[in-house]
Amino acid sequence: MKSFLKYTLATITGIIVTSILFTVIMIVTLGAMIASSDKPVSIDDNSILVLNTGAIIPERGSSDPFSSFDPIEMSFKPAAGINDILGNLEKASRDNRIKGVLIENGPMINGYGKASEIRNAILKFRESGKFVISYTDYILTQEAYHISTAAEKIWISPVAMVEFKGISSDIMFYTGALEKIGVEVQVIRHGKFKGAVEPYMNRSLSPENRSQIERFTGGIWETMLSDISESRGISIDQLNLIADSLLAYDTQKAIDLGMIEGKIYRDQLLEELETITGAKPEMVSMTSYKNASVPDKTEHKGRVAVVYAEGSIVMGKGSSTNIGGDSYAKLFRTIRENDKYDAVVLRVNSPGGNAMASDLIWREVALTAEKIPVVVSMSNYAASGGYYISAPATVIYAQSSTLTGSIGIYARFPQAGALLENKLGITTESVKTNRYADSPSLIRPMDNNEEVIMQQNIDRGYNDFISRVSVGRDISLEEVDAMGEGHVFYGDDALANGLIDKIGGLDDAIAEAASLAGLESYRITELPEEEDPYTKLLKSLSGEIKTSVIERELGVNAIYWKDINELRSLTGIQARLPYFLILR
Repeated sequence: MKSFLKYTLATITGIIVTSILFTVIMIVTLGAMIASSDKPVSIDDNSILVLNTGAIIPERGSSDPFSSFDPIEMSFKPAAGINDILGNLEKASRDNRIKGVLIENGPMINGYGKASEIRNAILKFRESGKFVISYTDYILTQEAYHISTAAEKIWISPVAMVEFKGISSDIMFYTGALEKIGVEVQVIRHGKFKGAVEPYMNRSLSPENRSQIERFTGGIWETMLSDISESRGISIDQLNLIADSLLAYDTQKAIDLGMIEGKIYRDQLLEELETITGAKPEMVSMTSYKNASVPDKTEHKGRVAVVYAEGSIVMGKGSSTNIGGDSYAKLFRTIRENDKYDAVVLRVNSPGGNAMASDLIWREVALTAEKIPVVVSMSNYAASGGYYISAPATVIYAQSSTLTGSIGIYARFPQAGALLENKLGITTESVKTNRYADSPSLIRPMDNNEEVIMQQNIDRGYNDFISRVSVGRDISLEEVDAMGEGHVFYGDDALANGLIDKIGGLDDAIAEAASLAGLESYRITELPEEEDPYTKLLKSLSGEIKTSVIERELGVNAIYWKDINELRSLTGIQARLPYFLILR
């Protein structure tokens, strides 16, 4: 018995010591990676910059290696952000070591707004006279095809597929399922187009909601067709015929119709690139090239702050994946009170969120715009709360494919009395000091008086929303109200209605901000500041690694898991896009 205990204790001690040593070695190793992550990289004189459209492309790339750790393959796969891609393409256009760009396409969907921005940057890069070639191993998605039409040649592997079918938006309705389990969702809203609540009220789209979805999906599709038609020399009528008949799925027909150049294997692609450059080229990733040094003798006298606001707007400090009302309000207050910034660009990629948090940010953005120029750059969407925080800006930019507007608010109050009693056999009894001490209640429906009070509260919030827009955009309350009611617009319609000022991307917004501030040369400071890597290590070893595993396993379907997980943050009155929107 003593021998057994001795060996058991020795084994446990060995496991503990081994775990401690492994942790120490891992931290030291990762620390070395951090120390070297910002060091300049050496670029060969015959290099090709690689743009991976099949990876997740955030608004802002991270220099933190932990954020890109793949625990399955035990490797680091950093993702380049939109900021990295735009900056790298501009830098590469004047770097003699970079001979051209290779677009590598994959299945990931990043949004049509981002796709348009990347495509425009590629077209601008081609003005330098350097080549751009697109290649696909497996599937050339519709979004990636839109980007790839900015290239000189589009090649796919002999086994790859080409997707070209039009844009759809699927809305799921939960009303029938909720009725079966005995849950009623009581909805208070202002705006007949505020469709976020329809899945809990209806079994199908309302005429208003259907009309706006048809409008913006059709508008985005028309923008894509126009771009593709101009680049590939195929008429818009012909492109619609190809989509309606799914002709591109037959890759030989896609070649015959002029959509792509042809089918080649990767070794043949590499031979072509070697022929173009005159020698075997080195492939340089976007994340590596962002640390490459290109001589710049300009003396930068000004400073522009670029603030990235991505994700849902939530109460409190928020996190790296959403927009905390307190933290972003504080950030703009700091910018305003700090004389080192001459202008601000607010980059928004948000469906909105908590109305009160949106108002806190709005206030600080408005005060900042009174002191220095504030230019908004909208990405895939800046809707509802995302538009709320954008409204006081000096100038607003968006892509033609951007979804914005959705000026309206709502609140949901589920009550599950029937579920608890009829399905689970749980009964409840409330003891109250006052009539509405339990309001809103999970176990009983609201009475008429409660509904009236809640509706009045929602109406006040809506009136605040349209007044913020009216003042910020210099549009009458009546006009804003007519465009409100939760109506979602795509970029071109938003421009026509005065909700935005110009069509353009992040680079355009930065140039506009500098011009408004009277800056001929300037440095850019990206905010919020990244968290200390060692602090992030603890998070990376827990929540972020879990997220990485889920994203790896679910692939393109990871967006559904993120949307469901995000529902937990949707507390209070919401100024949010009508749905978790995926255009495909």
